[in-house]
Amino acid sequence: MDAWLKEHRVDEVECLVPDLAGIPRGKILPAAKFIKTIGEGTLRIPESILGQTVTGENPDSDAVDVTSPDIELVPDKRTIRLVPWYEEPTAQVICDCVYADGAPVDIAARTVLDRVIKLYAECGWRPVVAPELEFFLVAVNTDPDYPLEPPIGRSGRPETGRQAYGIDAVNEFDPLFEEVYDYCEAQNIDIDTLSHEAGAAQIEINFNHGDPVLVADEAFLFKRTVRQAALRHKIYATFMAKPMEQEAGSAMHIHQSVMDVATGKNLFADAEGNDTPLFHAHIAGLQKHLPAAMPLLAPYVNSYRRLLRDSDAPINVHWARENRTVGLRVPRSGPEGRRVENRVAGADVNPYLAIAASLACGYLGMVDDLEPAKAITGSGYTRAHGLPRYLPDALDKLGDSKSLKRILGERFVELLLDVKNAEHDAYQAVISSWEREHLLLNV
Repeated sequence: MDAWLKEHRVDEVECLVPDLAGIPRGKILPAAKFIKTIGEGTLRIPESILGQTVTGENPDSDAVDVTSPDIELVPDKRTIRLVPWYEEPTAQVICDCVYADGAPVDIAARTVLDRVIKLYAECGWRPVVAPELEFFLVAVNTDPDYPLEPPIGRSGRPETGRQAYGIDAVNEFDPLFEEVYDYCEAQNIDIDTLSHEAGAAQIEINFNHGDPVLVADEAFLFKRTVRQAALRHKIYATFMAKPMEQEAGSAMHIHQSVMDVATGKNLFADAEGNDTPLFHAHIAGLQKHLPAAMPLLAPYVNSYRRLLRDSDAPINVHWARENRTVGLRVPRSGPEGRRVENRVAGADVNPYLAIAASLACGYLGMVDDLEPAKAITGSGYTRAHGLPRYLPDALDKLGDSKSLKRILGERFVELLLDVKNAEHDAYQAVISSWEREHLLLNV
């Protein structure tokens, strides 16, 4: 990395670690100091940083040491990139977390995903994923009590209706998206297509398929990139699952397949293009375990506002072919592209944890040789609401899941439950505008 930093005349290096919420944490160092710390192993942060709530609090949890010892940050040289929105040459690098003895920190998000990938490798399997990430552009809003509004585009007017796949609607913000593409190219973030989604000023970006950890790295950096680019154009980009009452929610759909390490072939289809038993087992694992994995796929109170009947989001884990009303969609493809699309996860997830959870569910189905329910036809919204409706219900299901605790790590799940319960308690302490509007003088 020393030669790369000198080649790009880098002055500073941002050492990034995604916390439980997917927020970038870490340290900023002069380039020379960064190189020195790598050799000395002195690039450290308190372990408690990984167990914070989204508001930056540290809940009481037996899963973390109350003395908050240091952990070491180990930069992954594959992830070093320039930060294109700074005037001075600045690099960023994503770090893994290890203890003093070199053991990985098991509550770190990147470690949790790597743990799942290694379980696949032990079976001779290599998972491949491709996320589709949705977000809204909104007008600058400094008052949290005031509802969000679409921003003003080049026409001088905000969107007032649904413009799904509208070309001119995207072009309203052409200067912003040109900058986003330039920033992504500078960072080697491998995004594919951009399209307008159903909501007002709602956009979807598709990522190319690849290694789950590196794809999660790209999604993690992409969120930061879009926020920074939007701020330069005096608007906000938000990945909230349900930012506006009358608009669709934002998802992170996860396309996933599994390759044979020895042959490189897709294990989900045979040469004639038929589904394999392993593919059906993977779907069955998603059907059985996704409800318990919901705290990683729908991590906040707001997340469950998206998962409503007839809302462009799933309410159950039925599967079907070319059907966007179910939780598990199988797109039309040839044998080499056979995959399942998990449509449950919201855009508000930590991408490492959402991908880890989705792959963990499929893995359990494969190793346990599960059988899926029959694929449905017609609308999934005519079926029962099979997903948890509220965050506390989801937390209870995860707490009862011995299988997911074993796959994701007992200590990590304990910490996640403690953090999410603390966040829910904080939410419960807030009196909403709805309560003041309808209860103040009527009850």
